Amino acid sequence: MPNDEANSAEANTNDRDPNQAELAHSIIESLLEHTRVVSDLIAVMAQALDSDTTRALTQTAQWQAYLESRRGMERTREDVEKFVEICNQTKQD
Repeated sequence: MPNDEANSAEANTNDRDPNQAELAHSIIESLLEHTRVVSDLIAVMAQALDSDTTRALTQTAQWQAYLESRRGMERTREDVEKFVEICNQTKQD
């Protein structure tokens, strides 16, 4: 009987994994999309500034941190795509 319970628990976990993976994917995609929208807004706002203000803004530590964060999000997008592939493979198995 203990073996049956272990098998049942494992089956329940396997049944939940795809749903958990789908939820994780959905959350990550939402965060990435929000980041893209914020980046687009920042770009539009920067275009509204005069050249002296833009130059001063781009020399700040905050701007450099923003650019580094954007690069990090691009790497994260690639990781999410890999994650989706793995989740899809798990579903098919």
